[in-house]
Amino acid sequence: MSATVQRAGAISPLREEVNAMLRLSWPLILTNMAQTLMTATDVVMLGRLGSDALAASALGTSLHFTLVIFGLGIVLATSPMMAKDLGENRFAVRELRRTARQGLWSSIAVAVPVWLVLWNAGAILAAMGQEPKLAALAGTYCRALQWSVLPFYGFVVLRSFISALERPGWGLVIGLIAILFNALANWWLVFGNFGFPALGIAGSGLATTISMSFMFLGLAAVIMFDKKFRRYRLFGRFWRADWPRLAQLWRLGLPIGFIMIFEVGLFTGSTAVMGYIGEASLAAHAIALQIASVAFMAPLGFGQAATVRIGRAFGAGDSEGVRLAGAVAFFMVMGFMSMTAMLMVLFPTQLIGIFIDIAKPGNAATMKLGVVFLFFAAMFQLFDGAQAVLLGMLRGLHDTKMPMVFAAVSYWCVGMPVGLWLAFRAGWQGAGVWTGLLAGLAAVSVMLGARWLRRGQLGLEIDRT
Repeated sequence: MSATVQRAGAISPLREEVNAMLRLSWPLILTNMAQTLMTATDVVMLGRLGSDALAASALGTSLHFTLVIFGLGIVLATSPMMAKDLGENRFAVRELRRTARQGLWSSIAVAVPVWLVLWNAGAILAAMGQEPKLAALAGTYCRALQWSVLPFYGFVVLRSFISALERPGWGLVIGLIAILFNALANWWLVFGNFGFPALGIAGSGLATTISMSFMFLGLAAVIMFDKKFRRYRLFGRFWRADWPRLAQLWRLGLPIGFIMIFEVGLFTGSTAVMGYIGEASLAAHAIALQIASVAFMAPLGFGQAATVRIGRAFGAGDSEGVRLAGAVAFFMVMGFMSMTAMLMVLFPTQLIGIFIDIAKPGNAATMKLGVVFLFFAAMFQLFDGAQAVLLGMLRGLHDTKMPMVFAAVSYWCVGMPVGLWLAFRAGWQGAGVWTGLLAGLAAVSVMLGARWLRRGQLGLEIDRT
């Protein structure tokens, strides 16, 4: 009887953690999916305009995302900070308000220079050697899309707040509404339906800006009026400076921002390389990346949930809780990404057909290359999922500096050189670029896994100040 009771006791914490991880992660995953589907909607709509619009939007989105991602890393630091505060004191009202306020301050500080650069996106892309027509179209797209940056950052800060409290459902509800709103706005503004002007590629960027603003304002309204959130008075005394908390946020967030820059820079660089290879390669690359990005939302969501679960255990000094949360998140991600890899291998034509008319003769080259690129995307699913969830796990321990080094080495000393050599010296072209992506993701996932085994599994020796 004693052994039976011990076994039951051993199973109970695991079951509890699995349930907690699922409750927290699935709304985050679906919210991430909603944001990605907004971008996918843009791709689908622009694909109906033609390959030139699709290729231009790929260039514009790549530049936009490369710039936005750095600030995203900074505001994402609000999540482990809030989680740690709640682990130390579950009634940490003032601490959460301080962190959220400085997260919103940081959003403004980063958005302004991003706006200045994106306003000149067309000239920047032309100077990088992109085809003038595509560069000009991409510049038009970016000038409409750039205004989505600030509401996007603000939404991330507010979502970190509700996630730290393990109540992410409202973010999902608002995100799902935004998908429908964005699709309608694209239909109206891109093609000029229902009496709206036909703005073409600019209409798609404007639709995303309006949708992101809706997401931020919607979540802000929930936080202000929902009785479970309003006691935090998150927007109270917004103008009040809190320099120590701001400095803490940037110390933790800057390495996260650089990690994301290194990774996104690799993928953005691969898009630029595809532009030199040819328009069909660029369009096929955009489609394959979009499909991979949708799959990536699951490990990203699990990583965000792991940050909260591990961060709260870290704040409470619970070593076993840290290890258990990490193991549950990691194995859930590996299971999910195995399934997405199978789908990409078994149904490439159907997946690509979502984005282009595969029966149209002009799309034949894009279709053929898309199948090849999607096969490579399937190959790196496990590595991509591993690095995403491991980053979230280490972030929960406030461990961001060494992962930044790992990302720099893996993506820019392994991934990019391998991709360039295979693409141009070995003659593999687009397949070589995708092999480089695979090599970079494999390298970083191995390094991060070793880091977790030393830090997360063997104790909480991370500085808890």
